[in-house]
Amino acid sequence: QVQLVESGGGLVQPGGSLRLSCARSGSIFSINAMGWYRQAPGKQRELVATITHSGDTNYADSVKGRFTISRDNAKNTVFLQMDSLKPEDTAVYYCNLKASTYADSRLGLINDYWGQGTQVTISS
Repeated sequence: QVQLVESGGGLVQPGGSLRLSCARSGSIFSINAMGWYRQAPGKQRELVATITHSGDTNYADSVKGRFTISRDNAKNTVFLQMDSLKPEDTAVYYCNLKASTYADSRLGLINDYWGQGTQVTISS
């Protein structure tokens, strides 16, 4: 069974940095992409950054130039380095995996897996 475990959230002052990690366990046949989403109180969950299996990255306009997504394939881990943090970055950050088991791949199915979320609070 696939599990995603996030870590690295916390409270930092504006202008500070945090590094989120998401470790995957469980068997996967193929990975399409991993990424980070966030949800602030009263708002919908939104994409922050994604990285495909081939290494292509995509960022929300609001975080371009400040956040960097990366991965360590050997450790089945994806990271989100967040710099120059702003109060509006405050949210619960969720790790996402778009992947297929062998059975799913034969049916052309791609599943969404989610972590439990980690709170990021930017405040002075």
